[in-house]
This record gives sequence, C-alpha cells and structure tokens, in this order.
Amino acid sequence: MSDRPHGYARYKLDGCRCYTCGWAVAAYRDQREQLVRRGQWQPFVDAAPVRAHVAELKACGLGERTIAALAGVDRKRVRELLHGRTERGTPPPARIRPATAAALLAVEPTPENLPPAAAVGAAGTVRRLRALVAAGWPQAQLACRLDMTPGNFGAALKRDRVTVRTARAVRTLYDELWATDPLAEGVTPQAADRARNHARTSGWAPVGAWDDETMDDPDTAPDWTGVCGTPAGDPAHRRLGTPVCPRCKAARNSHRPGTIAA
Repeated sequence: MSDRPHGYARYKLDGCRCYTCGWAVAAYRDQREQLVRRGQWQPFVDAAPVRAHVAELKACGLGERTIAALAGVDRKRVRELLHGRTERGTPPPARIRPATAAALLAVEPTPENLPPAAAVGAAGTVRRLRALVAAGWPQAQLACRLDMTPGNFGAALKRDRVTVRTARAVRTLYDELWATDPLAEGVTPQAADRARNHARTSGWAPVGAWDDETMDDPDTAPDWTGVCGTPAGDPAHRRLGTPVCPRCKAARNSHRPGTIAA
C-alpha cells in the first residue's frame, strides 16, 4: 500500500477500501452525475494553453519544481504536461484536468516568485528611485543604502530590465523611505534641494503621483495633480509649481479654441 493520502486516488490506484476512500469515491460519482444531468460535465480541458503558460514561466526563470509548488500540484504533473511520460514513451497530453489547468494558470512570474538573478521589467524600480529623488533623497545616499556605486545607481535609473534582487531591494527601500523626511535622516537642506531640483528638471514624478497597485505597470502614467489628463490638469500643475505632464499638455491642446482633438 502506498503512502498517498486516503481519498479518490488511493481508492482507484491502490485499492484501499476504507471508509474515507469509499466516501471520496461516492462523493465524486454523485457530483459527476449531477454535472452530467446539467450538461456541465467537463472532465478535461485543452492542455495547449496551459503548456504554453508553463513554458513562459520557465523562460522567466522558474523551475518545474517551483512551478509545481506554487500551483500546489504534483511535480510529475508538470513534467508530464511538458514532456509526456518518457518511461512509457507517451507524448505530452492533449487534455488535462480542469483543476490542474486552473492551478497552473494561476501561477504568475512575480518578483516574489522569481529567482533573485532573473531579469524583470524595470518600470517600477525606476519609478520608485526617481520618486525618492523627487522627495529630496540624494542619489549618492540611495546608492549607499542599496550597496551600489553611484555609477551603477545612475545606470539603474535608465534601465529597461533589472534583476529580481535589485527590484526587491528597491521596493524595500521605497517602502522604508517614501514617507520619511530626508532631513530627519541626516540629509542636508542643500543636498535635498539639489535632489528635488534635479528631479523637477528631469520631469521625474514624485511619490504622490503613483498608485502603489499600478506602479509596476509600464502602461500606466503618473497623476501629478489628481486631475491629470483633464483640462483642469494644466492649471493645477502651475499652482503646484510642477512641470506640465504630457497628458495635461494633450488635454490643454485638445481644448484650445479652434483645436480639433486627434
């Protein structure tokens, strides 16, 4: 007798006839009959989209063991999905169980799941660093806190991709400093003013312009004023003394007399 948990699989594969296994089989059959009567019985789904998703996860740096653990499925199911049963000479399956498909499709290549050396988009990392500079944090001090050289830090502000290790470190630093006054941490007023002025002339959005939930999405734009992208955005920028963002420029131009919006 195997050491697999008592239930449907142990009843079918190991021949266990204990109460727990028998009850699991009875419950399965009852549920199946109800779904068949309602025309909702779907024991298998197409495996191709799931296989493509798992392949993309592997390309991002996730191993099969990690994918299986994150999905809560047996590693053998992942290997079979990708490679088939090599010991039997069978190809990858054309269909799989819906529950297995749903579990694997739910796994995403987030910074929390990826290995430290994997490369990810740098949008959120760059935005966090620039926002801290706009808050008055000198780049040299941020570089020191991240154990980076000033040259590497400057390059990080322009990159399209960074390692997961760097993304995690910057996220942690941002969460620690975004609401902290640089002057209370030893930054001189002159250094803080230089950092703010550099961010202003570079057009870097401040902390308040970003939504934490969408900061890592490269397709989102900062909302400097709370009304960016509307006709009220341009005067709001001027009241705040901040550069007029592209969305507010577009809104201003489209509402000028005689101007036809694109």
